[in-house]
Amino acid sequence: MKVAIEDSWREVLGEEFQKEYFKDLAEKVKSAYLSSSVFPPPKFVFNAFNLCPFEKVKVVIIGQDPYHGRGQAHGLSFSVPDGTAVPPSLKNIYKEIKSDLGKDLPLSGNLERWAKQGVLLLNATLTVFESNAGSHQGWGWETFTDAVIKKISEEKEGVVFMLWGRYAQNKSSLIDDSKHLILKAPHPSPLSAHNGWFGSKHFSQANEYLRSKGQEPIEW
Repeated sequence: MKVAIEDSWREVLGEEFQKEYFKDLAEKVKSAYLSSSVFPPPKFVFNAFNLCPFEKVKVVIIGQDPYHGRGQAHGLSFSVPDGTAVPPSLKNIYKEIKSDLGKDLPLSGNLERWAKQGVLLLNATLTVFESNAGSHQGWGWETFTDAVIKKISEEKEGVVFMLWGRYAQNKSSLIDDSKHLILKAPHPSPLSAHNGWFGSKHFSQANEYLRSKGQEPIEW
């Protein structure tokens, strides 16, 4: 089947798209879009990949599933389009960046600028029903995104994986920590951010590591 995804990812993930689970997933997602209100809009389902080609990936930030409110999800974990209120978890991400790097808090919650620098903003599940968090979990998306994480781990070197919260940290078994940097912290949600998210300094650590590998740091 033909998946509307950036060319380098289509090449890397070509075998995955031919597997039965993915064909079943694609049918289920297509049916959901035709019959219900599903986010993000179809053109943004693979936005994280389209803005960050495989060869450019330097950092991976793993989220759980898309925002389920209207106008919020656009295919990038933790990110919202320009003009949309900055969600609480992203506010805490920005606060930590200010504390860590001294940068002023942005007015926009749009993280496309990160993606274009090589930050793969990957949700484990790529679609969701409106107003129903986690509603597409168990459909097969996790099998697909686990395969993405494994491919990055196997075929690249010197990538920073930022795993925030228990859900993301469970993905660490997919990553070869002998050739990548894994950074773990509590989730930046207001429910858990004060348990060690603030002061984690992941953004400076990531940039120091990238420099040590001869890579350009991220302009967070």
